[in-house]
Amino acid sequence: MTPDEWYELLPALHRRLDAEGGRRLYALLDVIAEQADVVRADIERLYDNWFIETCDDWAVLYLCDLVGYQVLPGATAVPRRDVAETVVNRRRKGTLALLEDLAAGVADWPARAVEYRRLLSITQPVRRYASNSRVDRRRLGQGGLVNVRRVDALDRLGGPFDELAHTVEVAGTGSGRRPGRYGLGGVGLHVWRSRTYAVTRAPAFCLDADRGCYAFHVLGIDTRLVTRPVPEPSPCHTADETNVPAPIRRRALAERLCDYYGPGKSLCLWTGPEERREPVALDRIVAADLSDWHYRPGAGRAAVDPVLGRLVLPPGDRTDGRVWVSYHHSFVGDLGGGEYARPDSAPTGAEVHYRVGTGRDHGTIGEALARWRAEKRAHPGKAAAVIEVFGNGVTEDLTDVLLDRGDRLTLRAVDGVRPVIRLGTPFHDDTRNLRITGTGSGSGTDPLPRIVLDGFLVTGGGIQVQGPVGRLLVRHCTLVPGRQLGPGCVPLASGMPSLEIVDSPVRTEVHRSVLGTIAVASPDGTDEPHPVVLYDSVLDATHRDVAALRGADDGPAPVRLTACRTTVIGTVHVQAVEVLDNCLLDGEVRVARTAEGAVRFCWLPPGSRTPARSHCQPEQSGDPARVVLRFAGRRYGMPHYVELADDCAEEIRRGADDGSEPGALHHLFRSQREDNLRTRLAEYTPAGCDAALFFAT
Repeated sequence: MTPDEWYELLPALHRRLDAEGGRRLYALLDVIAEQADVVRADIERLYDNWFIETCDDWAVLYLCDLVGYQVLPGATAVPRRDVAETVVNRRRKGTLALLEDLAAGVADWPARAVEYRRLLSITQPVRRYASNSRVDRRRLGQGGLVNVRRVDALDRLGGPFDELAHTVEVAGTGSGRRPGRYGLGGVGLHVWRSRTYAVTRAPAFCLDADRGCYAFHVLGIDTRLVTRPVPEPSPCHTADETNVPAPIRRRALAERLCDYYGPGKSLCLWTGPEERREPVALDRIVAADLSDWHYRPGAGRAAVDPVLGRLVLPPGDRTDGRVWVSYHHSFVGDLGGGEYARPDSAPTGAEVHYRVGTGRDHGTIGEALARWRAEKRAHPGKAAAVIEVFGNGVTEDLTDVLLDRGDRLTLRAVDGVRPVIRLGTPFHDDTRNLRITGTGSGSGTDPLPRIVLDGFLVTGGGIQVQGPVGRLLVRHCTLVPGRQLGPGCVPLASGMPSLEIVDSPVRTEVHRSVLGTIAVASPDGTDEPHPVVLYDSVLDATHRDVAALRGADDGPAPVRLTACRTTVIGTVHVQAVEVLDNCLLDGEVRVARTAEGAVRFCWLPPGSRTPARSHCQPEQSGDPARVVLRFAGRRYGMPHYVELADDCAEEIRRGADDGSEPGALHHLFRSQREDNLRTRLAEYTPAGCDAALFFAT
């Protein structure tokens, strides 16, 4: 009710007297009406606050206590969905499907739950057969030896999808080790921490056109293909190989080809000219072991090895080397470019746009650059330009980028693609650089030019910046460490710079990228160091004894380094640092100016010379022999690249300022996810069961 409605309820005499007295009673009713509205709104919300979907934020914690929801440690906000599902989950306690849902909901990890009691080797009692009683026919084969003719079952032995019988594992008397995996109360939850990334309609790498040998990976290296997970049919379903990002086995591909092959599935092949390419028919695909490339498919067939990521076409197949592939692979996270969303890379809309790709305005990046420079000379207002690349093609004509004063150029891949810039001949030494040159042309009042590289994979060479350039931003890119990779992901040019700065005042910033050595050469007489900023990136010199940051000579690099959440493999010898925060530095660190800058929450080798350090390992633990940095993979191209090994010390795995792991994978918060998942497993695992967590590879 409004104050006027309240006022009308008063007798006319009181209203007349109030009007003669200055309407003070009306003012009082105005205050009362305002407070009455507050009370009425609160009463109306009481019903809504009984439900987790509609309640106010302050009521969430009360509902948590009401249903007995256990708040996870370190949580800043309670998920409403988890509270709403608490009662339902308690009713499902003891089911395998619930454990898989917990892994997906709490840690966002696909999982497969296994009840090891059902895998124990037992023998059915003869008495049950004689009395014609109920027999567990699902376990009739659990009392004999393994049938070696079941090749597919043998292929899954010891993994999350093992179905063969095992003898019980019993710990010895007084043993300090946990009971074995196979026991009466054994339950295992196998989780996949690595993420699945798609490569869609990208050119296959031709290794030998005469023999029809191709690699799925554009760098020509072996890569294991993984399954594109499909949703489970029901909440009570236990995940199988098609519901998790498991590596595709040769036997599984041969026996269930229709589950893995085809457009929109785990892998697919296209051949023919680009304008009328068609997918290879399902009946033409055969699974094969191409370890030695000796296998030759029959006429009209295509052999695929999902374990090595290899492809062989029959001799005489008229593809003219034009083979496109779609596949999925594992990688540690959103790093170094790929077909993932890059929310910080969208253009502002104020620039002139040039689109590159099949069916677009320009066929190559070089054509778009030439048109931009021509239009810029005719129309000086077009100094800001964005060249967008569509598709996962390979660009080989990009060698020089010329920038005048006032230019602002962005070379970016649209979301959902990862184009490749190839600068040299694969597997050869004739590498070259992509030269970004500041011409100095233009008005002296214009600022120095700026350039952004976003979403590219650069192989076969490095990037060289020279001349008056103001800023270089490398974002979501991979500048292949070692320039090129050989068999086994071995770098072919170890120590060769991926980024080289020659006589340029450029400020270099690297975000969410992977790159090799950075070399900086300053002109004589320049005392001010170059600013180099690294965020959430990997600086990989391919070996811990090779320089990751170096100058023109053996002295310190003329660099003022800022690195946050970065993993460095190689030595760092710089003039000064601004701050090193939450970093993993696998190599000797030498800083010339130790009176300025800070190093905090990092791991760096003992004996390093740096500014003041705070909460750094291994000196804080006092046990350098135990707190040693270990990676699951050190070579780019491996699925577990720069991922901390499972046996790495906890002081490193939780050494960041927020309890997560330092380095380029800090944003994944794996330690917190693991802790939260273990908490939920302990809450929902039935009494008497031993729930163990396994990390699938």
